[in-house]
Amino acid sequence: MRKKSVHTFESTKKDVKKDTRPENLMTNLSNAYASDLLPSKDGKDLTESFLLHVVDILLHYIQKTFDVKSKVLDFHHPHQLLEGHPRFLNQLSSGLDVIGLAGEWLTATANANMFTYEIAPVFTVMETILLKKMYEIIGWGETEGDGLFSPGGSISNLYGILIARYKQYPEIKRKGMTVLPGIVLFVSEQGHYSVKKAAAILGIGTDNVIEVKCDERGKMIPAELEKNILQAKRKGQTPFCVTATAGSTVLGAFDPLQDIADICERHNLWMHVDAAWGGGLLLSRNHSYKLSGIERANSVTWNPHKLMGVPLQCSAILIREKGLLEACNQMQAGYLFQPDKLYNVDFDTGDKTIQCGRHVDIFKLWLMWKAKGTSGFEAQINRYMELAKYFYKVLKKKDNFKLVLDAEPEFTNVCFWYFPPRLKHIPKGFERDQELQKIAPKIKAQMLEEGTAMISYQPCGDKVNFFRMVFSNPATRQTDVDYLIDEIERLGKDL
Repeated sequence: MRKKSVHTFESTKKDVKKDTRPENLMTNLSNAYASDLLPSKDGKDLTESFLLHVVDILLHYIQKTFDVKSKVLDFHHPHQLLEGHPRFLNQLSSGLDVIGLAGEWLTATANANMFTYEIAPVFTVMETILLKKMYEIIGWGETEGDGLFSPGGSISNLYGILIARYKQYPEIKRKGMTVLPGIVLFVSEQGHYSVKKAAAILGIGTDNVIEVKCDERGKMIPAELEKNILQAKRKGQTPFCVTATAGSTVLGAFDPLQDIADICERHNLWMHVDAAWGGGLLLSRNHSYKLSGIERANSVTWNPHKLMGVPLQCSAILIREKGLLEACNQMQAGYLFQPDKLYNVDFDTGDKTIQCGRHVDIFKLWLMWKAKGTSGFEAQINRYMELAKYFYKVLKKKDNFKLVLDAEPEFTNVCFWYFPPRLKHIPKGFERDQELQKIAPKIKAQMLEEGTAMISYQPCGDKVNFFRMVFSNPATRQTDVDYLIDEIERLGKDL
C-alpha cells in the first residue's frame, strides 16, 4: 500500500488515454484513477458506470448465495490469503468517497460477522493488515501493537480506559470494583465528553474524571496535569490513566504529547490518546509533527471516518501491548472459540471485543487505501489544511468577522464570530455578548431553512456562541469558502 501504483487504475493522467463514450466506460474502468470519479467535475458518467459494475458484482454474489450447487465456503487458510491479498480487488476500479460507498454496499451484501475467521476470512485478514499499517504509522515497533475496529470513537475511548484499568488491576475482571482503591483519571477540559461517559459506564464515576486546565489555544497545560495528579494523591485517590487529545472537537487543539508522556512515565500512568479527529494528520508529512509523542502512548483512538473521509462508521482502538485486549475481554465461549480448529485461531478476533457480533468496518477503508494510497490521503488532508489557512486569511481581513483564536489554525477547525452592523459599535461586554450569543443560531436556522449551507456553532467556556468551520469534505473548494462568507453576510446583515 506504500507504492503509488498498486493496480492499473492507479496510473498517472499522462499515461492514460481516456475514452469517455458511455458505451466504452465500463470496459475502460481498468484505466481509470481515483480523481476521475465524483466529486471530479466530469466524473458523473464514470462514477455511474463504476457503481453499476459494483451492482453487477453484488447481483452475482447474491445469485451464487442461493445456488445450492455452490460451495458453502471456498476456504483458504490465513497464510494463503496473506500471500495473495493484493489480488482481492483487482477487478474493481477505485475512487474517493465513491469507493467507500461501494465498500459499504459490498459489505452489506456479504452480511458477514467479524467474530471468527471462518465466518469472515478475507475481512479478518484485511483488518490484520491495516491495523499493522496503523501501528507502523503511529511509530510502534514490529513486535508491538494490537487492536480492532469498534463502533465509533466513543467506544474506542471506552476500550482505552477499560484496558488501562485492567492493566493496573487485572483482578477487577473477576472481583469487580469493590477490590479497587478510589481510582481517578485525567482529561483536558477540551477533551471529548465520551471520556466521562466511559467512566460512568465502567463504574468509575464522572466525579472521578479530573478535567485539566488548557491554554488559550485549547491545549492541556502539562504543569496543571502534574499539579492535579499530586493533589489527587494527597487526597488519597489513585490516578491510573491520562487521556490526551490530538485534535479537539471544537478548537482543533493538539495536547503536548511528549510532555504528557513524560508525566505519565514519572507517575506510572497509562497514556491514552484520543486521536479520533486528528489521527489522520499522521498521514501528512507536513503536519504529522503535531502528534509528536503519540508513539509513546499505551493506546490510541483513530477514526478514519473523520479526516480520512471513510463512510461512517470506521474507528480503530489501537493498544501498544499485545495480549491485553484478549486477556481483558476473553470469555472463551466453547461454541465459537474452539482451540482445535483447522486454521490458526490467532485470527479469531471475537474474544478480544466487548461485543459478540461485530460489523465489518474494514472493507471500505481497505478499498479507499488501495485506491488512493497513503500519498492520496496525504494530498487530500494537506488540501483541507490549505483551505483552513485560506479561510483564516480571508476572515482576518474582514472587519465584520472576528476569529476566536487570532493565530493561524493548527488544524482544519476555524472558529469565528460574525458581527452584524448594529453590534460593531457596541463596546465589548455583557450587553454585546448577550446579543452576539443569538446571531450564530439565527444565521444557521436561515441556512437550514433555505438549504444553502450547513455550519456548526457552539459556546465554549466564557465565549458565547461562535461558528466552527471544519474542513473534511473532499468536494469543498475555495469558491465554496467564498460563498459561505457571502452567505453569512447576506443572512446576518440585518440581524
